[in-house]
Amino acid sequence: MTTDDQHLVPEFLTPAWLSDVLDAEVTTFTATRIGDGLVGMNLRLRLVGHGSLPATVVAKLPSPDPASRGAGIALRNYEREVMFYKHLAATLDIRVPTCFHAEWDSASGDFVLLLEDLAPAAQGDQLTGCSVEQARTAVLELARMHGPRWNDPLLHGHEWLTRRTGPDDTAQLAGLWGLFVPGFLATYSTYLDADQIELVEQFGPRLPAWLDGRGSEMTVTHGDYRLDNMMFATPAGGYPVAVVDWQSPGHGPSTGDLSYFLGAGLLPEVRREVERSLVEEYAQALAGYDVDVDLDQLWHHYRRDAFSGVIMSVIASQIVGESERSEGMFAAMATRHTRHALDLTALDLV
Repeated sequence: MTTDDQHLVPEFLTPAWLSDVLDAEVTTFTATRIGDGLVGMNLRLRLVGHGSLPATVVAKLPSPDPASRGAGIALRNYEREVMFYKHLAATLDIRVPTCFHAEWDSASGDFVLLLEDLAPAAQGDQLTGCSVEQARTAVLELARMHGPRWNDPLLHGHEWLTRRTGPDDTAQLAGLWGLFVPGFLATYSTYLDADQIELVEQFGPRLPAWLDGRGSEMTVTHGDYRLDNMMFATPAGGYPVAVVDWQSPGHGPSTGDLSYFLGAGLLPEVRREVERSLVEEYAQALAGYDVDVDLDQLWHHYRRDAFSGVIMSVIASQIVGESERSEGMFAAMATRHTRHALDLTALDLV
């Protein structure tokens, strides 16, 4: 084997192991790190061998950063992603990469996924935002995730899905918020205007009420539905959009994903012009799954769930390892999500 990132390839990942899980002979491979994963690490493997081998696959592995790996294990991100591909992906219509192998070790907490390489599609960029057309594509794709399992009682059988349904969950999230807000503001207040800082400070005491008042329509959620976790088609090819990074799948209200995506995926001046119409297009797409939503109620919960992005900005920014890109990414998220909540007067609904 030769590799461009030899030091990142775990010992078990050998040509023999790949041959076994892919059911074709791999004689050698090269590996190159791709993406900007903060909790996991992606390696593109270029395969050489015999039989029905794809030219490349993506191996997703634990982060080499100890803090990020620890967070991935403690928050069950690694376990959840494997379980998603094993038990849920095939029941949804959203486009995800084909999974060739999924394995999680309960003793160590580590995992490995072998996934379809989505190149020549291009990863979205949370820093620059996206076009309105890309946003529309992502919103309609979101309905293809939410629609098939809308209010499906069988989802309660998947214990590993993230849920916020009881007083213990509320206390845990409120505790994390209180723990991490000081560090968040110490780093990111320089990026925020005074009204955005005030919003963060005022929301903390209302967080339990926010959780209690969320929508009651339950479905499969992504939990981190943002541009960096999307691969868009390019002139060279690719799916219109494919969604990756299923480390936080949940069972909860759909508007969390919807508001989280639009809140930071579009630049604020663009988002203000189109978000209401995109929310309505999302509702129309759900109708294709015989899901009938009241538009006024949908808009109400969409506005409240602008705080989904605020919560993610505060907590996630403090629990993953730092990288060259991470501060810029979380700064973009924090400024856009807090501005989203202010634009929608979301605090008035809590």
